[in-house]
Amino acid sequence: MKNAIETHELTKIYNNNFKAVNSLNLEIPNKSIFGMLGPNGAGKTTTIKMLTCLIQPTSGCATVCGYDVQKNPDEVRNLLGMVPQQVSLYKDLTVMENSQLCADYYGIPADERDSRIEDLMELVDIEYARDKRVGQLSGGQKQKASLVASLVHRPDILFLDEPTIGLDPTTKRTLWDLIRELNDNGHTIILCSHDMHEVDMLCDNVGIINTGNLVAYDTPQGLKDSLLEENKKELTDALSEIHSENEVSKSTQEKLENLSLRKMSFLLQNHDENIVSNLQNMDDVRSVEIARNGRINLRIDAFDDMVVQNILKDVIASGGIIKSIYTEEPSLEDVFIKATAEVDEDARA
Repeated sequence: MKNAIETHELTKIYNNNFKAVNSLNLEIPNKSIFGMLGPNGAGKTTTIKMLTCLIQPTSGCATVCGYDVQKNPDEVRNLLGMVPQQVSLYKDLTVMENSQLCADYYGIPADERDSRIEDLMELVDIEYARDKRVGQLSGGQKQKASLVASLVHRPDILFLDEPTIGLDPTTKRTLWDLIRELNDNGHTIILCSHDMHEVDMLCDNVGIINTGNLVAYDTPQGLKDSLLEENKKELTDALSEIHSENEVSKSTQEKLENLSLRKMSFLLQNHDENIVSNLQNMDDVRSVEIARNGRINLRIDAFDDMVVQNILKDVIASGGIIKSIYTEEPSLEDVFIKATAEVDEDARA
């Protein structure tokens, strides 16, 4: 099976004629981690509700592991697990009791129910809290308990809605490792998150939904490369505008400056004004800024891979001793903002 989820012209129109999802065509590869992104009201939640058989599509179709969500809802539900943003476990029940309740719902035989739960508790490192009430747990512990309850029926596909929101960095990294491990064990993961670093780091493919439409779909790196190419075209168009006007207007200058997306920064052991002067005179360097801590921040040509190498050669040739260096490419957040920039407020759910 190539794809875990497929949609074809999937559409949802509510009773007030609001079109929340508009002819969505989407493929999520099997055993992958897929990032589903979009601004609030973009149609993500409606899409997930249709895929999990909570609401019916108005038109179009969707399949989960080959099963039609409208014709085979019971089969689809058995293949899915869901960890919502707000943990929906019973606060007055223990972690074990909540997990047993979920196992009973899915008809897990009693002779294997508890052993499954114990194995999952060990997997997510929550066995020490098995007899604690969910209401007594921390945010990270609640997410782990929710994972156990969601995985007890061994679903092929797991939906994670903002799984690390509000968690401290250590707990967040632990959950990231767990997501990778679940994927390595064969689970397809659908990750809904506004943490662009999280999505960039974890996901094999990313789909951006805006006003019910799929406006971008690629690997995280592919999306960022596309943004560079798009900005390169805009830069070319702007240069053509300059040529036709025979002058550079202030707005055009600002436009060109904003298109230089690549940043470079380094810290020298020996600060030298000659080095800074040489950098300022380089054709591919748009601007040079000296921070208070002595770090030199540059804005450089985003489209020539040799620029960074040339700058380093020049600094070293000038006697500079580099202590640290980093470059910053367009981020997934830049892609997200670009893809969702033009939004009709009346078209949001």
